[in-house]
Amino acid sequence: MPRKTLRRWLPEPHKIVDSRAIRWMGPLLRDPNLFHINRTSISASFFIGLFCAFLPIPGQTLVAAILALTFRTNLPLAMALIWISNPLTIAPMFLFSYGIGVLLLGQETTSFNIELTWDWAVAQGEVILLPLLIGSLICGLVSGGLGYLIIHQLWRWKVIKNWEIRKKKRSEKALENQD
Repeated sequence: MPRKTLRRWLPEPHKIVDSRAIRWMGPLLRDPNLFHINRTSISASFFIGLFCAFLPIPGQTLVAAILALTFRTNLPLAMALIWISNPLTIAPMFLFSYGIGVLLLGQETTSFNIELTWDWAVAQGEVILLPLLIGSLICGLVSGGLGYLIIHQLWRWKVIKNWEIRKKKRSEKALENQD
């Protein structure tokens, strides 16, 4: 069952709530829905995590935590899914998002050389920021929506499959008892 698999991967709620780093948030984290593992909560956490992974801002984890607290979904999973955008994947993700933004806005792609200076960031930000932001929001919404739908349907499929297996075992056992 998906619930058993997720319980192995996700940390136990008391370890998170009792952590020294976030103990000060005590009452907010006492909501059992933040650690509940069911189809609705996990699917919504996938949406939040995948959406926030595409946001071109620092503090994606904080945004995911606030959204998970607001919508009362599985907090650890929403925060873990942020790491899809890690140092290895963030450049291709943002380049793709930028391309989508340029396409949607009908602009021309600009070629640029990256310089790690404030002047370069301000000058290029005016050209790059709007297409990147629009593209990131669209990519986040699409990937989050697909993640939600896929997890929701996979969970449903697995539950139905388990029901069929149990039904088959019960019918086999009933046949054995008749003999």
